Amino acid sequence: MTRAVTHSPTRTDAVRLVGLPPVVGAGTVVLVLGSFPGVASLRAQQYYAHPQNHFWRILQALWPQHPLPEPYAERCDWLLARGLGLWDVYGACEREGSLDARIRHPEVNDFASLRARCPRLAAIAHNGGESFRHARATAQLGVPVLRLPSTSPANASWSFERKRQAWAQALAEHGLL
Repeated sequence: MTRAVTHSPTRTDAVRLVGLPPVVGAGTVVLVLGSFPGVASLRAQQYYAHPQNHFWRILQALWPQHPLPEPYAERCDWLLARGLGLWDVYGACEREGSLDARIRHPEVNDFASLRARCPRLAAIAHNGGESFRHARATAQLGVPVLRLPSTSPANASWSFERKRQAWAQALAEHGLL
C-alpha cells in the first residue's frame, strides 16, 4: 500500500491513501468506476480483493463459459478481453477503514485522460452511490453514465441475484453479454 503523510495545522497527522492504477485498454467498452479501494484491496494492490465483495462473483456468473482465472494479473486480462475496464473516482483520499462514508479530502481522478486510452468507450458504470456522485464529471466523456448497485458487502439490502440482474442488464445494453 502506498502512503504519504500529509500535515495540516487544524488536524492531527492524517494518512493519505493512494488508489490503484486503472485497468483499461484500447478495447474497453464499459468502464466500471468504484469509489476508492477498501483496506483489503489496498493491501493486496488488487481491485475488489475483499472476499465478500460480489464483484468477481457477479462477473463469473455473467460469463460462466469463461472461467475466472485466479492470479490477479490474469483476472485483469480476463476483464479487458470482455471489454470491461476498472478504475475509481478517487485517486487519493484520507480514510480510516473501508467505508465510503469515512472518505475525507478526496482527490478525483483525471477522467479526461481516458478518451485517448479507451477509444471504444461506450459507457461508464458507477459501482455504487459514492461513485455515482461524480456522474456529472464522467458524463463529460460523452458516453452514457449508469448507476449500478454496489457490489460491496456493505450493500446488504441487495441480494446477490438482484445485483447480478442489474449488472447483466447494463452490460447487455452495451453488447458485452
